Amino acid sequence: MKRFGKNLITGMAALVAFALLSTLIAQTPKAMSLEKTLRESRWKKRVLLVAAPNAQQADFQQQQELLASQKAALAERDFLVLPVLYEQLSAADQQFLKREIGVQPPAFAMVLIGKDGGVKEKSSRPMKPENLFGTVDKMPMRRQEMRKQ
Repeated sequence: MKRFGKNLITGMAALVAFALLSTLIAQTPKAMSLEKTLRESRWKKRVLLVAAPNAQQADFQQQQELLASQKAALAERDFLVLPVLYEQLSAADQQFLKREIGVQPPAFAMVLIGKDGGVKEKSSRPMKPENLFGTVDKMPMRRQEMRKQ
């Protein structure tokens, strides 16, 4: 009888653990599509797409390193830095990237998208933060933001 009770408790614990895990998995948000991410960022954030075949690509790593020390400057300018790895994109996101943004995998691309949703600058090489910020700081919307600060 004791053995039956112990097995019942062990089985119930496993069932509860499975139910909790299933609930957590069901609640884990799925990654938004690239198009939806850009649409939801419109008028809120400037988006910097850093696109490459994979995270090991040299230009991708260099761009990430250049931006790593600039978190405050990126935040001040309302940037969302969005790493885009082609190997992880859905077919729909790949088509959107080609058609709407003009990025052609597998090449590295750095794309600055303004708060209005328009492509402001593209580069096939990593961009120094001071050049990126210089471009943004000349924009009318950014100048207005600076005056308000």
